[in-house]
Amino acid sequence: MKTLTTRLAAVAIATAMAAAPVYAEQGVTDTEILIGSNNDLSGPFAAFGAPATKAAQLVFDEVNEGGGIHGRKIRFIVEDHGYQMPKAIQGMNKLINGDKVFAMLLSLGTPMNIAAFKLQDAKKVPNVNPLTAARQMAEPFHPLHYAGTATYYDQIRDGVAYLAEMKGGTNVCAMYLPTDFGKDIKEGAESISAETDGLNFVSETTHKPDDSDFVGALQKLNADGCDIVAMALGVRQAITVSGTAKKLGLTDMSFINSSAGFHTVMAKVPGGVTEGMYAASGWADLLSRMDKPEVQKFFKRYTEATGEELPGSGALLGHSSAETLVRALEAAGPDLNAETFQMGMESLNYEDVVSGNTVTYSATDHQGADEVVISVIKDGNWMEIARQ
Repeated sequence: MKTLTTRLAAVAIATAMAAAPVYAEQGVTDTEILIGSNNDLSGPFAAFGAPATKAAQLVFDEVNEGGGIHGRKIRFIVEDHGYQMPKAIQGMNKLINGDKVFAMLLSLGTPMNIAAFKLQDAKKVPNVNPLTAARQMAEPFHPLHYAGTATYYDQIRDGVAYLAEMKGGTNVCAMYLPTDFGKDIKEGAESISAETDGLNFVSETTHKPDDSDFVGALQKLNADGCDIVAMALGVRQAITVSGTAKKLGLTDMSFINSSAGFHTVMAKVPGGVTEGMYAASGWADLLSRMDKPEVQKFFKRYTEATGEELPGSGALLGHSSAETLVRALEAAGPDLNAETFQMGMESLNYEDVVSGNTVTYSATDHQGADEVVISVIKDGNWMEIARQ
């Protein structure tokens, strides 16, 4: 009798498992998909993180109002780490082990994302379009890692090479935070200098995320003969560097940011403080493409919903990343899990009019956009001057 009961119980369990929905995946129910973001809403990169998450939420609101994706609504859960590693670890654990999100989107910070990979990968949680363009976001290839744009490393390489050819500079330097993010910028500047006749990497300065006085650093770089300075600093810090350089009369020194410093707010600083600053990024500035209906629609919706005067680069990235996620979820079909989501991501190939780039993923390439757009601040706006 005991044996018969045990067999009947086993059959019942097997039947229940077979009848269970195939979408019984972390963060997925028959009515909801949980998406997480470990972001900077209050620290040195809040100018990117705060508007990015607002813009993403607007995309999800529109999707949910239309009935969701395959009958499921998207719930977006955002944690603020203020660009501090202890808080980032705490937020990551909450989102993955507490909230049990299906995927991470727009998580900000190179060291924060790298630290999160081990836990995310173990839980089969995809990491989609993080707010960092570090090489480690898509290299080496991993089925759960999806980068949004060209890397910092490639951006700086292309940007430094362009400035050297256009302005005739020979001495390349770097100002950077000594993190994985900063090292990408430094190594990009070093490598292109080593590979280019007439270019030399001659000096560098390192900084803390809360540094605000750059007089000594700039005097050092000037004494070392720097012509082109690659920067990996916070947005406010980059603005301060530009203003300080002007006050010191360092008009022959060209400063170039990666996408981490390619922000609309930098062009809008009063008094021409940032005029003449360069950036090499994976997307084009929004205000330069206001003739596009898609850009106008995004601009109107964001400003009306938030009360902000301009969407800015962070909002642009939030909108575009959320659009990528939504397209992938739709392509994955109703049986949503990490594998079907991967197939959905790898099927994407479309023009992102809001970001001004082409988004393509494949089974061998998890970097969405490859273009490097080089821009300069002129008359209070970012102006595109080259595209690699």
